[in-house]
Amino acid sequence: MQQKRVNAVVISQAHEVSYQPHDMTWEETQALVKVERGGICGSDIHYFLHGRAGMSILKAPMVLGHELIGRVEYAPAGSGLAAGQPVAVNPSFPCRRCSLCHEGKANLCRAMRFMGSAQFFPHVNGGFAEYVAVQPEQCIPYDPQADPRAIAFAEPLAVCIHAVRQAGDLVGKKVLVTGAGPIGCLVIAAARAAGAAHITATDLSERCRSLALEMGADAAVDPRDEALTAGWASDGGVYDVSMEASGAPAAIASMVAYTRPGGTIIQLGMGVPEIAYPVGSLLVKELVLKGSFRFNGEFETAVRWLESKRIDPLPLLSAEMPMREAAPALALAADKGRAAKVQLTF
Repeated sequence: MQQKRVNAVVISQAHEVSYQPHDMTWEETQALVKVERGGICGSDIHYFLHGRAGMSILKAPMVLGHELIGRVEYAPAGSGLAAGQPVAVNPSFPCRRCSLCHEGKANLCRAMRFMGSAQFFPHVNGGFAEYVAVQPEQCIPYDPQADPRAIAFAEPLAVCIHAVRQAGDLVGKKVLVTGAGPIGCLVIAAARAAGAAHITATDLSERCRSLALEMGADAAVDPRDEALTAGWASDGGVYDVSMEASGAPAAIASMVAYTRPGGTIIQLGMGVPEIAYPVGSLLVKELVLKGSFRFNGEFETAVRWLESKRIDPLPLLSAEMPMREAAPALALAADKGRAAKVQLTF
C-alpha cells in the first residue's frame, strides 16, 4: 500500500467545498490516473446544496466527482494499459461475487463501490483530484484524436444508453422524454441513435427546451401548456415509450396518462422518495414500468459512441472551470437557468 498526497475537491458535512491536500492510498495492482477533467453531476450538486444525494447522506468529508477522464501515470504489469494513455474512468466497481453480479446485473450490486458516493461509511472518495487510483479494468482507453470535452460525458451517456436499453426496441417508436437537463438531453440523443421515429421533450425551462431540440428532439414543450399537452392522453395515451428524467412528482404521475396501452415507462429521474401514483390506470392499461439505475456494461459503449461522434454532447457544455474554482463551478452547475453541464479542468 502506498500513499500519495494530492490536491482534491473536498466537501464537508456542512456542504462547504474546498480545494485542499488529500491523502490518497493506492496499491501497485491499481492504475494511477492523472485526472485532466471531470463533469459535475446532479449528485455532486445535491451534496453541495443539501449534504445528501437521495438516500446517501454525508457523514464525513468526501472527495466529489465521478465523470472523469485523464492519462495513465502508472500501469500495473499485464494490465494492457500504458503510461501516457488517455482513458475515461468508469466510476463503478461492483463486488463481482454476489448473486446479482453473477446474474449480469452488476449495476444493482448491493456492495457497489461508486466513486464520489456517500452511500457507505467510510464514504467512497471521487475523482475530482490531481490523481486517482482505480482498478485497471475501470480505465477505458480512447483515441487520442478524440475531443476530451466530449469523452468526459461518457458516464452520464452510459446512464442514458442503459435507460434506452431498458426500454427495448425503439425503432419506429414515438418517445416522450420528461426533463431536458443533461440526462434528459442525452436520453434524447441515445433514443435517436437507437432508431426512435419521433421524440417529444418537456421541461419548464425555455433554455432546456432549446437544448433538447439541439440534441435531437422533434418537439420541446412546456408541460404547463395545456393547449399542447391536452391531446397526449387521448385514446389512452399517444406515446409508445415514456422516459422520465426529471424526478418531478407531476411529471412522474403524468407518464401513465401519456403512455399508450401496452406501452413502457422508464423511470430514471430521482426525485422525492414517495409520490401519489395512478396505479389503477397503470394496471388497466397494462403498462410496463421499469426503473433504470446507473449502467451495466454500457460505459465502454458510451466511450465508443463519443469517440466516433455518433453522439455530440458538446451543446450541453456550458462552461469549463479550473478545479480550484470548484465551489463557484458547482453553484453555476446548480443554476438551471444559466448552465447545463459544467466541467472542471486541471
